[in-house]
Amino acid sequence: MDILQILLSESFWAASLRIATPLIFGVMGALLCEKSGVLNLGIEGIFAAGAMCGWMAVWLGAGLWGGVLVAALAGAFFGLIHGILTVPLGLSQHVSGLGVTLFATSLSYFTYRTALPNVSSPPRIEPFRALDIPLLSDIPFLGPVLFQQTAMTMLALLVVGLVWYVLNRTALGVALQAVGDNPDSVDAQGLSVYGLRIGAVMVGSALMALGGAFLTMSAFDAFFFGMVNGRGWICIALVIFASWKPGKALLGALLFGAFDALQVRLQTEVGAMVPGQVFLMAPYVLSIFALVVAARKAEYPRALLTPWFKGQR
Repeated sequence: MDILQILLSESFWAASLRIATPLIFGVMGALLCEKSGVLNLGIEGIFAAGAMCGWMAVWLGAGLWGGVLVAALAGAFFGLIHGILTVPLGLSQHVSGLGVTLFATSLSYFTYRTALPNVSSPPRIEPFRALDIPLLSDIPFLGPVLFQQTAMTMLALLVVGLVWYVLNRTALGVALQAVGDNPDSVDAQGLSVYGLRIGAVMVGSALMALGGAFLTMSAFDAFFFGMVNGRGWICIALVIFASWKPGKALLGALLFGAFDALQVRLQTEVGAMVPGQVFLMAPYVLSIFALVVAARKAEYPRALLTPWFKGQR
């Protein structure tokens, strides 16, 4: 009955959406990259770079939305590096992605330590506050869950709709999906395979960085080491769970957010009888199980991980 009460409470689902927000940004970014045929394992480092750059920009006086823009630009920069290495140069997407993760993470920590060498605790900023949208926030259940979140959560939900619309209702989306399935056909139409893939990786990486920016500018109010905590890798798994569909990707992010929110509440209820590590690993175990079930029917972009060179068949 206690679990049922938790699952039916407004606060539980509001917390689930809040926890899922950085994953929504990340999974949408990873989905765009992979739709174009490029796996981006730089996501974990791009999360860290977005978190640090967004927070640093706000701390230096750029404002909250200025911090969002700086984080997105930082993500696009690392996406450009990954795109150049993997698309025209044709290097291993796995190795390049892991290299970007190491580079972006180390550079973020180095920049933080260089800018604040004598600070024992990170400076605080004024983060995004929860909105209270008139009339909508008064709707029973849905109001507190959807319309009393921060602006970045609203932005994440908007991004899902935008990604779905671009992929399914625009010529750009058709070209992007075609370049991930059959780049030769795209080249035959006179379109740039390199341009489409690098552009998709840059935009996707910018979205990943916004997931990191949410952590420092909305969920918390400071940057600290280890705050990304594997969220990037979860996003890579969620793309497979979602079969590269934005709607299912949103559902997967919300599902993981619900698992995480539930384990926090269960620790409060029965934490004295069960080791805390059991609850901490529960969301990941459940996510792995869901991934195994869903991945068996997943339809991969056929050119994913396959280098393409102009004029070569």
